[in-house]
Amino acid sequence: MTTLRNRDKTALLIIDVQNGVVQHAHERDAVVANIGSLVSRARRELIPVIWVQHSDAHLPRASDAWQIVPELTPDQAEPLIEKSYGDAFEDTNLEAVLSGMSVGRLVVAGAQTDACIRSTIHGAFVRGYDVTLVRDAHSTEDHTRWGAPPPDQVIALTNLYWTYQTAPGRAAGTVAARDVDFRAPVKAGAAGD
Repeated sequence: MTTLRNRDKTALLIIDVQNGVVQHAHERDAVVANIGSLVSRARRELIPVIWVQHSDAHLPRASDAWQIVPELTPDQAEPLIEKSYGDAFEDTNLEAVLSGMSVGRLVVAGAQTDACIRSTIHGAFVRGYDVTLVRDAHSTEDHTRWGAPPPDQVIALTNLYWTYQTAPGRAAGTVAARDVDFRAPVKAGAAGD
C-alpha cells in the first residue's frame, strides 16, 4: 500500500536501544526482550533488520552510554545508521539503505517513544512508507518533572494515535510483538490485540 514505487519489502527498524537511552526506560527489560524476539524472528524470516544509533553531547559516540544494550547484538551484515537528530531520516543514509533493499514498509521498535520513535515514524510516514509501530516494543523514561505525563501514558497515547493515523496511499497501525507478521501488509487503522 506504500506510495513508494517498487518498494514491496518490509524491514524491522530498531531505534536507539542504547545503554544511555533505555537505562531508565519504563519496563526496560520487557521491552528489550520483545525487541530481541522481533530481531530473532526477522532474521529467521530473512527480513532486513536495520539498527539506528543516536549520538549527541549527552550520548557521545563510542561511549558506554552510546553502545547498543548488551542483550541485543547487531549482525555485522545488518545496516547501522548513525544519527544526530530525532528523525532517523534526517541527515543520514537511511532512505538510501531502504531504497536499495526495496523496502516500503517499516516495523518500528526502540526508544524513546516521545522523541526519536515519534519523530521517525512520522518522518517515514510523510516520506511514503507504511509504518507499523510495535506497541509493546518501544519505551521512554519518566519526564514528569518537565510536565510530561508518566511514561506508561506517553506510550499508551502514542499507540492510540498511531493506530488511527491515516494518509492517502499509506497505512499505519500498531501491533503486539507476538503478533507481528513481517509478510502481511499493514491495514490502515490496525490495532491488533
